[in-house]
Parts: sequence; structure tokens; C-alpha cells
Amino acid sequence: MGTSTKSMAAGTAVKPMTVETAKEIAGQEFARIVESHRPQIFRFLLASLRDVDLAETLTQECFLKAHRNWGSFRGDSSAMTWLMRIAINLQKDHWRNRRLQFWRHTQTNSVDLDEAGEWLPSGERNVEQQLLAQEQVAHVWKIVGNLSERQRTVFLLRYVEERELSEIAQATGLSEGTVKAHLSRALSKVRAELRGTR
Repeated sequence: MGTSTKSMAAGTAVKPMTVETAKEIAGQEFARIVESHRPQIFRFLLASLRDVDLAETLTQECFLKAHRNWGSFRGDSSAMTWLMRIAINLQKDHWRNRRLQFWRHTQTNSVDLDEAGEWLPSGERNVEQQLLAQEQVAHVWKIVGNLSERQRTVFLLRYVEERELSEIAQATGLSEGTVKAHLSRALSKVRAELRGTR
């Protein structure tokens, strides 16, 4: 058939899609993906890195990388899982490149713990209870920061991003059993540390 029109079974004519139209549709689809998943990617990276500027930079890198490879996204997993895997790989690359500078960088550019305490929902009403909650949040962040990279990643995906174990397994490239093992170890360490400070 030529480039005029193709007939569908119902008798309606369909014009062939141009490359420009296909790119425009793909761009609109990707824009919707960015709009719906950007907050989760940023929140995960912020919780992992504890540095607002770095989390913002890696979030942008994540979506740039995803945009460049959007045409090769096969749909074997959800777009969120695919994006989270990109974010995890960017985070790993960051730690690999900055392993020796990690603690110094975290101390000078970390998120204000008072602010972090305010982000969490709290039913407490008086100032004393709010301060106590902020101290607890700061302590949990410190404990999570001391977990191994895999344990920290699995813990944050499960309890900050509220991802299912199967999604975490896909995003990290680990088996579900391995995810459960890392999550169990992370929880044990966090609980033991919290018990030890009371």
C-alpha cells in the first residue's frame, strides 16, 4: 500500500503516523512518567544520600538517562521499577566514585535533621513530644546511614518508598529471597541499635 490511507475493518480510514508525530507522542508519554514518578525518585535519593543538591542532581541524571533510553524500554517491569533501577545504579556509581569522601561530604551537606523530623507525620501536639520525635528520627537516620549499601537501599525502598518486595527485587537485580534477607538484617540492626539507646 502507498502512503495515502489504510482502511480498518470498521471502514474508517487511518492516516499513517509520521516520525515527528511518533516522537511527539513518545515525548508526551515520557513527560507524564516524569511528572508521576519524579517525587518518588527524588525522595529515595534524598533519603539515601542525605544531600538535597546531590539528590536533585542524580534525579535529573536519572531522568536524562531514562529519556535517552526511553525507546529501548521494553516494559518487562513497571516504569517506576525501571526508573528506580537507574536511580540505584546512579547512587552506586556516586558511592563508588566518592567512597573516601563520604563522611566528610555528608557532614557538610546533610539535610537538617530538624527539617527531616518535620517532614514526617506526627500526631504529637506539644513541643516536647515534637522534639523527642525529631531526636528519634535523627537517630534512625544515623543508624540507617551505618547499614551496608545493600541493606540501606532495601530498607529505604521498603520503608520510605513503600515498595513491594518483588519491586525491590526487580529494581536492585536481587532475588526476592536476598531482598528479604537484607531487609531482615537491616531491621535487626535498626531495632538492636534503638533498643541499646533506650
